[in-house]
Amino acid sequence: MDQQTKAALKQDKFVSTTTQGLEWAQEHRQSVIVNGAIGLGVVVLLVLAGVIYSSRSSAASVAFGAAMQVYQTPVMSPDEPTPSGVKTYTSAAERAKAAGALFEDVARRYGMEPAGRNALYFAGLCEIDAGQTQQAEATLKKVAGGWDRNLAALANFALAQLYRDTGRSDQAIEIYQELMKKPTTTVPAGQAQLALADLYQVEGKTDLAKKELAELKDKDSKGPAGAIAAEKLNPRPAAAAGQP
Repeated sequence: MDQQTKAALKQDKFVSTTTQGLEWAQEHRQSVIVNGAIGLGVVVLLVLAGVIYSSRSSAASVAFGAAMQVYQTPVMSPDEPTPSGVKTYTSAAERAKAAGALFEDVARRYGMEPAGRNALYFAGLCEIDAGQTQQAEATLKKVAGGWDRNLAALANFALAQLYRDTGRSDQAIEIYQELMKKPTTTVPAGQAQLALADLYQVEGKTDLAKKELAELKDKDSKGPAGAIAAEKLNPRPAAAAGQP
């Protein structure tokens, strides 16, 4: 086959391939346009979702901060001098009701945001301070059942304290033991064990309290919880009167 014939065949093949490509593009033009538009739409939606999430997260943080500011407001008796422009409350219960309403609002509006989940936990603490034990228990149980292990641990720890204060020591003990088995950053095992030992001590179960403290002292010999346990087992004698 001579060079001229080969060149002609290559040219025919190129023309045929190009023609088929153009025909395919023409036939699928609408599909290409639609798919391109869908892809662009997805990108736009993702960007828009990111902007909305950032905006909501920022708004949630601001609202949570405002509630926290009320939660940390000083409690002062009516006869105490109050600095000008400083908001105060006359009792912890009064302050708790005011802060609790704000935390509940944040939790309701931004429940999917971290600030909203934290707000629900603090709403439970405010209900405890306000003497609303049944509502507090329900709120803290809701937080304890969430997927955030660190926040759930805090809620369980608060629940245990609530059970202690309302004469349900068995339930408190159960929670402390569970927290010891599954420690978190927010509630380390040592903290739960110290609380358990304290509960035993308050109830007059001295042997059980000493057992927990001794175990913690050995297990966490170089940690802060172990140091506290050691101090509780062997408290230093009080300084004599008149001595520094």
